[in-house]
Amino acid sequence: MPWDGGLEGLGPLIGALTGIFLRSLRKEPQVLDSEVFTVQQNHPQGRLYQKRTMETSGKLICRQRQVLLFILLLGLSQAGLEPRSYSVVEETEGHAFVTNLVKDLGLGQGELSKRGARVISQGNKLHLQLDQETGDLLLNEKLDREELCGHTDPCVLRFQVLLENPLEFFQAELQVIDINDHSPVFIDRDMLLKISESSPPGTTFPLKNAQDVDVGRNNIENYVISPNSYFRVLTRKRSDGSKYPELVLDKALDREQEPELRLTLTAQDGGSPPRSGIAQIYIEVVDINDNAPEFQQPLYRVQIPEDSPIGFLIVTVSATDVDTGVNGEISYSLFQASEEICKTFEIHPKTGEIRLKKQLDFERIQFYEVNIEARDAGSLSGKCTVLTQVMDVNDNAPEVTVSAFTRHIPENSPEAVVAVLSVSDLDSEENGKINCSIQDDLPFLLKSSLENFYTLVTERPLDRESQAEYNITITVTDLGTPRLKTQHHLTVTVSDVNDNAPAFSQSAYTLRVRENNSPALHIGSVSATDRDSGANAQVTYSLLPPHDPQLPLASLVSINAANGQLFALRSLDFEALRAFEFRVGAADRGSPALSSQALVRVLVVDDNDNSPFVLYPPQNGSAPCTELVPRAAEAGYLVTKVVAVDGDSGQNAWLSYQLLRATEPGLFGVWAHNGEVRTARPLSERDAVQHRLLVLVKDNGEPPLSASVTLHVLLVDGFSQPYLPLPDAAAAEARADPLTVYLVVALASVSSLFLLSVLGFVAVRLGRRSRAASGGGCSVPEGPFAGHLVDVSGAGTLSHSYQYEVCLTGDSGTNEFKFLKPIIPNIQAQSSGRNSEEKPTFRNSSGFNFQ
Repeated sequence: MPWDGGLEGLGPLIGALTGIFLRSLRKEPQVLDSEVFTVQQNHPQGRLYQKRTMETSGKLICRQRQVLLFILLLGLSQAGLEPRSYSVVEETEGHAFVTNLVKDLGLGQGELSKRGARVISQGNKLHLQLDQETGDLLLNEKLDREELCGHTDPCVLRFQVLLENPLEFFQAELQVIDINDHSPVFIDRDMLLKISESSPPGTTFPLKNAQDVDVGRNNIENYVISPNSYFRVLTRKRSDGSKYPELVLDKALDREQEPELRLTLTAQDGGSPPRSGIAQIYIEVVDINDNAPEFQQPLYRVQIPEDSPIGFLIVTVSATDVDTGVNGEISYSLFQASEEICKTFEIHPKTGEIRLKKQLDFERIQFYEVNIEARDAGSLSGKCTVLTQVMDVNDNAPEVTVSAFTRHIPENSPEAVVAVLSVSDLDSEENGKINCSIQDDLPFLLKSSLENFYTLVTERPLDRESQAEYNITITVTDLGTPRLKTQHHLTVTVSDVNDNAPAFSQSAYTLRVRENNSPALHIGSVSATDRDSGANAQVTYSLLPPHDPQLPLASLVSINAANGQLFALRSLDFEALRAFEFRVGAADRGSPALSSQALVRVLVVDDNDNSPFVLYPPQNGSAPCTELVPRAAEAGYLVTKVVAVDGDSGQNAWLSYQLLRATEPGLFGVWAHNGEVRTARPLSERDAVQHRLLVLVKDNGEPPLSASVTLHVLLVDGFSQPYLPLPDAAAAEARADPLTVYLVVALASVSSLFLLSVLGFVAVRLGRRSRAASGGGCSVPEGPFAGHLVDVSGAGTLSHSYQYEVCLTGDSGTNEFKFLKPIIPNIQAQSSGRNSEEKPTFRNSSGFNFQ
C-alpha cells in the first residue's frame, strides 16, 4: 500500500468511524466506555491503521456514516503521493497484500510474467514475494521491526523490481511500522540511593533508566513514582532522544524521623494501549557528607577507530572530592549503561581508565554515549559523559550479488546479456566506494545500469570454434586504505551454431586402380571435417552428378555416406577407360545444412593382359608373303621389318624381337628393339634359295606375353623382268632408298632400250592400279592405325609418322616384290636407318641383334 506521512492524522479518525459504522450495521450495542478499535480498511494498498477512540453514542449513526464516507474519500485522494514507497505494520501475517505492481508501474495485464519480473533485496533476503500473474506484492513472512532494524527509526527495507526482458529496474522501499508490542524494562529492578540528610530541597538524583525496544511514540514517554512526601520524579531527555528519570528532592530529609524510604518507579511508554515497567528504589538517608565528587570536565569527546584491539585505552576520566578521609575516596563506574555499553566498555574503579572490552563495528553502531559515575565512600557521586565516536576503517570487503546469469550463450549473438549483478560495501565514505571490472582480454563488457548495479554483456559476437568456454572473473575493489577486493567467478559456455561447412583434407584426390579389379573393391577414401560440434559436425558423403553426361558414374563407383570410403562397382579395363573424374560432396546435419565439394580423379593402372599383335607380315591366313633378297646383298642388308603393337601401355608395351629358328642359322639376324631383319654376312652361291625364319615378339610385362611370326625369304640372282618394279614405284624407291637409285642409274646407263621398256611398263602399271582399286591385290593395312594400338614411344611399334606399305601382286606368278616405302617419311628414322646401314654390326641367329 502506498505510504504517506500526511495520512497519519487521518488514520485514527478513519479507524474509529469505520468501527462505529460496522457496529451499527450489525446492530450491536454501543460501547459507552473507552475502547480500542483495530480496523483494516480495504484501501487499494491495504494499509492498517490503529487508534484509540473515545466514547460514542448510538443516536448519531446517520451523521457518522456521512462523516465516514467523506473521510474515506479524502484518504483515497491523498494516497499515492509517493508512488514507490510502501508500508506495512510489523507482525502482519505472511502473504498479506502490500500493493499491486501492475497498477503502480502502469503495466499491462500479464506483462510482469512475460518480462520475467522479480523482486530483489540487498543480500537476497526475500521479505516479499511477487505473484507474476496478478501483480500482487505480498509479504513472504511475518516481519519483526525490532529484529530487522533495532532502534533505527524509521525502519525502511529497500528493494528493487527487476524486469528482465527488456531489462528495467524500479527502486522501492517498504517501511515497517512499529506497534507497541514491548514493555519498558529496567535493567536493574532494584536501585539503592544513599542521600545525605543535608541535601537541600531541589536536589536531583539521576536514576537508571528503563529500556524499550519499540521506537517513536511506543518508546518510553515518561516516568512516575509512587506517592510520597519527599520526592517527585522528572523525565529528562538525552541528546540521542532517550529519556531517563531524575529524582527531585522536594522536602529536606530527616534521618532521625525516617532513615529510609522505599519507592516504586514506573516507566510508561506512549503506545496505545500503553505499557509500563517498574523498579524499586531504596533510599537510605545517610549522615552528612556534603561534598560529592566532581569531574574535571562534565563532557569528554573521543574518537576511536573501529579496528582498535580489545583492551585499548579510550580515555581516562578524573574526579575530585574535597572531603577527606573515607568520604573522599572515589570509585568510578559506568552509570545508566545499557547492555550494549556494558559489553563494549569497562572502567577501572580506581584510576578511571576506560578501556575497550569488545571489538567495535562501525557498520553496526557509529556513536556511543557513556555515562560515568564517580562515587565517594560516603555514597555521594558525580557524573560525566563520554561521547565516543567510532571511526570507520576499511574492514569490509565488497560483496557481489548475481541476480541473473545465463550460462550458455549462442555464438554469433550480438551483445547478449550474460549476467545482472549488484555490488555493495558496508563501509562508508571512500571505504564504501566501489570499482567493478573484468579481465581486459575477454570479449565482454561490464555496463553500469543503476547505482551499484551492473550488466555483463558480450562485446562482439562469439565464435565457438575459436574458444568454446570463457572464465570470467568479476573483481570488485573499494577505494579504502588498504584496498579490499572481492572476486566472483563465472563460467560461460558458447553454444554451437552451424556456421562452418565441412572441409575436405585436400581439394583434389588422385586414386589409382589396377585394371581387372574385383567388383566392390575399396579403392580409396575421402575425408572432411567440420569445426562445429554435435549434429552440426556430423558429415555425410555423397557422389555429385558428373559434368560429363556420358560417364556412367553410378555404375563405376559408390561411396560410403558415413566414412567417405570409395568402392569400384565393376571391373575396370585400362584399354577402354584409362581415367575418369567426379566430384564428392560432404554435408553436415545442421539447420540449414552446409556442404563442400572435392574432386576425385581415378587413374586405371595398366595390367599386362594383351599379347603383342603383329601387323607385318600380316597374319590373316592367306598365302604368306615372301621377302626377296638379291644374292649380291652385303652383310647388314635390310631384308624386311617385323612390325608389331601391344594394346597395353608403359613397360607392358615395350616390345623386343628375337629370332627363334632359321633354315640356315647365322645368315640372318633380328634387331631386338625395332624388329628389322638383316643379313648377318654376305650371301654366297652355296646358300639355299628359300629360307624360313621364326621371329618371337615379346613384351616387357610381368609375366611377359609374346607372339611369333614366320618369315619366308627367297634369294634371287638378280632383278629379272618379272621382278622389276614399275616406273612410278622405281621413282619412289629412288627417292626413299639410295641403293635403288644406284641400281636404276646403272640400268639406264647400260641400255637406252631399258628406258623404253620402263615407259611401257608405266602404262601397264596404271592399268593394274585401276583394277586394284576395284578389289584386286593383296590385303594391305591402309590409313592410320587405331589410337589404342599406337605407342608413340618409338620402342618398336608403329608410330603415326612412320607407316609401311607392303604388297605382293596377286597376278604375278613369281610373287613380284615391292620394297618398303615410308608414306610419311620420318627424318629421324631415315637418318638412323642410314647410320645403321653405314655401320652395321652383326650377331648370329641365336638371338643376338644387329645395331
